[in-house]
Amino acid sequence: MTPQPYSTGPTTDAEHELADTGRSPGAPDAAPPRPAEGSTGPEDRLVVERGRWITNWQPENVRFWEGPGRVTARLNLIWSVFCEFLGFAVWQLWSVTVVFLPQVGFDLTTSQQFWLVSLPPLVGATLRVPYSFTVALFGGRNWTIVSGLLLLIPTTAMAFTLGNPETPTWVLFAIAATAGFGGGNFASSMANITFFYPAKEKGAALGVNAAGGNLGVAVAQFTVPIVVTAFAFGTFQPNLPMAGLFWIPFILLATWGAWKYMHNLSHAKNDIKGSLSTLKEKHMWVIAVIYIGTFGSFMGFGSVFPTLINMTFPEFSSFQVLGAALSLAFMGPLVGSLSRPYGGRLADRIGGARVTVVCFLIMAVVTAGVVLTLPMASFWLYLLLFLMLFTLTGVANGSSYRMIPLVFRLSVKPEDRVGHERKASAALGLIGAVGGYGGFAIPQILNFSHNATGTFDVAFWCFAAAYIGFAFLTWAVYMRPGTIYAKANV
Repeated sequence: MTPQPYSTGPTTDAEHELADTGRSPGAPDAAPPRPAEGSTGPEDRLVVERGRWITNWQPENVRFWEGPGRVTARLNLIWSVFCEFLGFAVWQLWSVTVVFLPQVGFDLTTSQQFWLVSLPPLVGATLRVPYSFTVALFGGRNWTIVSGLLLLIPTTAMAFTLGNPETPTWVLFAIAATAGFGGGNFASSMANITFFYPAKEKGAALGVNAAGGNLGVAVAQFTVPIVVTAFAFGTFQPNLPMAGLFWIPFILLATWGAWKYMHNLSHAKNDIKGSLSTLKEKHMWVIAVIYIGTFGSFMGFGSVFPTLINMTFPEFSSFQVLGAALSLAFMGPLVGSLSRPYGGRLADRIGGARVTVVCFLIMAVVTAGVVLTLPMASFWLYLLLFLMLFTLTGVANGSSYRMIPLVFRLSVKPEDRVGHERKASAALGLIGAVGGYGGFAIPQILNFSHNATGTFDVAFWCFAAAYIGFAFLTWAVYMRPGTIYAKANV
């Protein structure tokens, strides 16, 4: 029997059922197509049970993959990207909203403002560890729905509280902490999508998923200043409740899409024992430290950049002018997100460690340049330097992440391929979690510098020194002549 061609995706429940059974509308009942020679499963049709659980997912079976597999995986990827994008946006809402709080009468110290932008990265990085196991426990579709609904907590709370300047500071801290739910979404989303794709296409799919999520930071920082200004209704104060209210319809749409179109995979299981054994691997910790300097810098500066603009250029006093200036802050996370894939490509061509070391050294020069050019009081030069810094964090983010599979392949016995894949997979999630703490550390170091000296100079000199240290660590472990990692051009 010649198998029926598969459409681009079911649009109704009836069509979905027909796609699952492999029959065309109106066709008589027939036995399912025979599996192709060498296929890994008993059938080439999609078996979807109650609760949208797929029980015969077999992406390495070419006939299955080119039939219902690719279409289904793409559909899950699309809604996963949308949900993760909103997660990153909510994660970074406070990074730009906090700047407008004094404009509407909130009496906050500088230290309190820095805590409001650093609490979401702290909570989000911590949640990445348990979130990485939720797909196996609840199902990818099910957890995407739950994690999407959790985003309604910080956004709804912002809508109800930011219009009242008498809201206690501890309440603002609590709401900012719940924005960390969005940071945890990255771990569960990546863990889910990796199960859908065959080995040869995992990298591209995970790259799309990660880049789509990271763009949420830029979109949030671009959108919030415009929204709170546009809905000011002729007043001289920003309409801050809109910073949370604006996202609620999109969150509901994404959650509905996950419920309607995504799937759970019955074979998606986590190797908890293998994940715990990865904690004993020194390279997991070495790369995690390096990742603090790359992804941590991206998140840290992304969180604090609007605040730095506000405090460095106090001449932007009116909220209309401030909103216009802050709307440019999104360019930093944008170029950081878009440059990440290029870091991976450069790593493929000339080596991840080499790209990462060069990025760190240039990042040290750029951060020093930020301090040295501050007396010029040029906003455009300040913006340009930060755009360079964000671009470098993105490139280094991609190149350092690309190092992980190769490092773990070299660190185990050649015959232990399963051990390498297991440890590399577990390390990806754990390293991403540790790296996220940079989003907390950078604002707090800047806060300490400002409280101690009245300026951010000490913090930036510390960052420059840290980047030189990260570069030396990367060179010493992965580029030093004579090591297996240098020979393999990790």
